[in-house]
Amino acid sequence: MGTRPLVVMPDAVAVVTGYLRGALRAHGQPVPVVSRIPSPRPPAFVRVQRIGGTQQTPVSDRPRLDVHCWGESETAAHDLAALTRALLGDIPGVRDGVTVYRVSEVGGPMWLPDDQTSAPRFAFAVEIHMRGRALGA
Repeated sequence: MGTRPLVVMPDAVAVVTGYLRGALRAHGQPVPVVSRIPSPRPPAFVRVQRIGGTQQTPVSDRPRLDVHCWGESETAAHDLAALTRALLGDIPGVRDGVTVYRVSEVGGPMWLPDDQTSAPRFAFAVEIHMRGRALGA
């Protein structure tokens, strides 16, 4: 057994989706924020997926997240992505008990119509640096 405590990294998707649900609602966009595409699909929603990332330090993680924003039109999808992007820039702080240090954009917004339905969609990618939790703490 090592001398340092074991550190468990947070579920970044759960932290981000929970934060975005409340933040989008507070800004007049009460859309579903999910980790999987809902069935049936709503006309507008945000999907957050972890697509990698690395452990930043022994006590912090830096997950890379893909954020996809669907809307009823290209303009609506763009506007939802723009708002979501801005809100993620404001995520540092303590979110649902998890300390979020900073967010870095690693892929700016791009037009990416849904490959299954051709529905309007914009996507971007971020890395979010967040603190883990020591077991027993």
